[in-house]
Amino acid sequence: MTYEEALSYIHSVDWKGSRPGLERISELCEKLGHPERDLTFVHVAGTNGKGSVSAMLDSILRAAGYRAGLFTSPYIERFNERIRLCGEDISDEDLARDTETVMRCAKEMEDSPTEFELITAIAFVYYRRMGCDCVVLECGLGGRLDSTNVITTPVLSVITGIALDHCAILGDTTEKIAAEKAGIVKPGVPVLLGEADEGAAAVIRNKAEEAGSPFVRVDYSRISDVRASLTGTSFRFGEEEVSTALTGVYQSRNAALVLTAVDLIRKAGFHLSPEAVREGLCRVRWKARFEVLRQKDPLLIYDGAHNPQGIAGAAENIRTLLSPLTEDGRVGLLMGVMADKDHRDMIRTLSEYAAFAVTVRPDNARSLDPERAAEEFRACGAEAESFDDLNEAVRRAAERARERGIPLICLGSLYMYADVKRAVLRLGV
Repeated sequence: MTYEEALSYIHSVDWKGSRPGLERISELCEKLGHPERDLTFVHVAGTNGKGSVSAMLDSILRAAGYRAGLFTSPYIERFNERIRLCGEDISDEDLARDTETVMRCAKEMEDSPTEFELITAIAFVYYRRMGCDCVVLECGLGGRLDSTNVITTPVLSVITGIALDHCAILGDTTEKIAAEKAGIVKPGVPVLLGEADEGAAAVIRNKAEEAGSPFVRVDYSRISDVRASLTGTSFRFGEEEVSTALTGVYQSRNAALVLTAVDLIRKAGFHLSPEAVREGLCRVRWKARFEVLRQKDPLLIYDGAHNPQGIAGAAENIRTLLSPLTEDGRVGLLMGVMADKDHRDMIRTLSEYAAFAVTVRPDNARSLDPERAAEEFRACGAEAESFDDLNEAVRRAAERARERGIPLICLGSLYMYADVKRAVLRLGV
């Protein structure tokens, strides 16, 4: 099997046909000889922050000398990003090899696996074959019925936070969503919870108590003296001075969660020295999280915020890092968003900071019509125009930002990142 054939096989399964449940992934893993049972995991679920938290934990484990795996979704630029080992994407050759192994077993199944189930199984096969010490395993959606929840050997279950998102699937209250996320709780395995309201926290605490699992909440009151810049974030956590290469005020909260997780992972027998923790946080890289794509003319930032809580974090960064660079605190916006998100609330939040907005359609069937998004910006008093062609949208937004001497921030969907980055390079804007 070639790399191209592997991708063609994986993508031949329509994700819209995915059906919740662990029956298929359990059967597939059994046919593969249960690779997941030979691996150790840190399992990460949550509404926002999963990617940044997972990347930090992976970086720390690697700095400590462990062969660490990092399983995330969706990919940003290339499929191989989803399955990483020792800081490197899975090679084309390894992906082809392990996809062929999984395909042979999947074809024996009467109820065929979904795309995400295939990818999860491929990752398990790869990590076992490569002798991975620990996999930082990010949930795809929810937790209880997510295919990653087939694992039985996590050293820690992390729930980064609970907010309203994917409500049609996970539920329309934070308590219902918390119940889905709490599905990753395993008997006796510590559970770490980040940001959540008391109702959601109570659901997860109760689930942990039922499972006999220690329940720990991040103490965000220990965060002080946050200093964010376009090159990283520093803060104090209790008496400790902390720095991370990830940019954004909210990264102090993600890092606080990671530091709390480190203490729990140490108790599971991992040696994570203070030096490894510092090095891991300083070296971590994660695309599309308030990432600088261009330094000037105009300063251009990409942020993958795509739900109200994420947009609130992006707005906090705009206010703190970008508004001081302009006369009136306003910046240029390039935005594409999914129709099934609470786009009105997101646009209302961003309009306060918009010198202008350029709306575009991300390359996804669920995308919101860009003219409708522009109309919502106008209804909030913001100047806005829409484009169907992303290259033209990037050109127009960059020109307007350059003319006004203000930063441009692109956000609303991770699905636009690769296209925006290519457009920036192609157009030389």
